[in-house]
Amino acid sequence: MTLHLIKLCVGCGSPDELQEWIKSRLDEKRRRGEPAEHLHTTRMTPKRTGELTRGGSLYWVIRGSVQCRQRLLEIRPFTDAEGISRCHLVLEPVLICTEWQPRRPFQGWRYLKAEDAPPDLEANSDTSELPNHLRCKLTELGLL
Repeated sequence: MTLHLIKLCVGCGSPDELQEWIKSRLDEKRRRGEPAEHLHTTRMTPKRTGELTRGGSLYWVIRGSVQCRQRLLEIRPFTDAEGISRCHLVLEPVLICTEWQPRRPFQGWRYLKAEDAPPDLEANSDTSELPNHLRCKLTELGLL
């Protein structure tokens, strides 16, 4: 069974902003001659790696709602310079927009069952062409 992770995207206001940040980080790595892979570092290492890496994604909560996801490719535990165990989540650098799903704030990441994950936003849906700021306002008003 596929399992996902969910995490708050702190300091980011929209999926477009997150995609631009990912692009700039990958460009920076290429300039330094490093492998151009998108990594997200976490303090805790997920124990259910087999379920997560069989088609799982990291769902991002942006401004109080799940808005997008990235496919999870690999989980790499490591120990940092201070001797603290950490983990790199290796993510596909492409965001997939999802239907918005409200979420309360939480710390760290959480497991997300496949049946609880919001569906991907269909390219031809009624809301797919709306700018993110307008989708956000309509969601806040309870109209989406």
